Amino acid sequence: MFISTRLKQARERRKLTKKALADLIGISSKTVSTYESDQPQFELQDEMIHKFAIALGYPVDFFYKAVTETVDSESISFRAITKLSSRLKLATEAASINALELSEWIDSKFKNLPKVQLPDYSHDNRNDPEIAATELRDVWALGELSVKNMIHLLESKGVRVFSLSEDCKDVDAFSFWKGNKPFVVLNQFKTPERSRFDAAHELAHLILHKHGCQNKGREAELEADRFASAFLMPKGSVLAKVRPNANATLKDILTLKKSWNVSAMAMIRRLYDLDCLTEWQYRQLTISATKEGYRSREPEGLEQREKSLLLEKVFMSLKGRGYSRIDICNEITLPLDELSSLTFNNPLFSLSIVSHTQLVNGQPYKANLSLVK
Repeated sequence: MFISTRLKQARERRKLTKKALADLIGISSKTVSTYESDQPQFELQDEMIHKFAIALGYPVDFFYKAVTETVDSESISFRAITKLSSRLKLATEAASINALELSEWIDSKFKNLPKVQLPDYSHDNRNDPEIAATELRDVWALGELSVKNMIHLLESKGVRVFSLSEDCKDVDAFSFWKGNKPFVVLNQFKTPERSRFDAAHELAHLILHKHGCQNKGREAELEADRFASAFLMPKGSVLAKVRPNANATLKDILTLKKSWNVSAMAMIRRLYDLDCLTEWQYRQLTISATKEGYRSREPEGLEQREKSLLLEKVFMSLKGRGYSRIDICNEITLPLDELSSLTFNNPLFSLSIVSHTQLVNGQPYKANLSLVK
């Protein structure tokens, strides 16, 4: 049976208005509205469903798949929701449903995925960002060292991390809880340093603003930024390298940022917050860095972007057991480009087939997962 909400989901994911989709099909926007309604006035014919599938680039089976999981839009933490157009907001919300269904499918295949180990700091004094960041580092035994890989760290603590390929400056990342499972979705069009900060920022939302509308508004965003800064650049390790009121130059900033794999702008702000820069020094460095274009590009940046280790292991394990990408697409009923977008452009979903051995740290990579029998 045709599921009307699937048509709406696919259309919004493709960022199409009802009129735009109607023009592609050769029908009226009113007809599209009728097909998307909970109780359509007449049954949609198979021929029309095929037309929608072709226009939207979704498998036909997608439109017949029952909806078992939904995401409450109010639970999603967007970085700059005031800047998001309605069309882009709906597209990212549709992507969150796709990510959730992909996650549920992975759960059905594997039985030893990492358990959730996120504390809830939304009800006590640890919701102070600096205190929370310090406490969480202690709980996770991270010490004062730089976090080597934020995505790997989150995944090891049970956070499901997916990617988003939206070439839009207004979409950084977003996060949400679905039941007892935390999700983070990162935009791959940001710099590697920005993505690391985004991951830490969304971690803050997950533990500081877990309940209700606490993750909304400017104040929550500032708290998440402060947490991310403190989590990525621990106070003790920063002060061990930089003395208070240091007369740092942009050259010094570029050297320092490499110790914690953060952006130059984030490094400048952290030094100011820790009283290593006066307000005048902070303003001058910010002005100079902005003139150099550091807000849109990263000088002497990281060569490689952090990617999901869990998803790599999952799909390598499935491939080793005879699953093809067509098998996976058919079971999940998502288009190839959407699976690629969600999985950090995993090679299995590449539009060109490449045969090579995956290497990690120079050694052949072996998955360590157990399929559900």
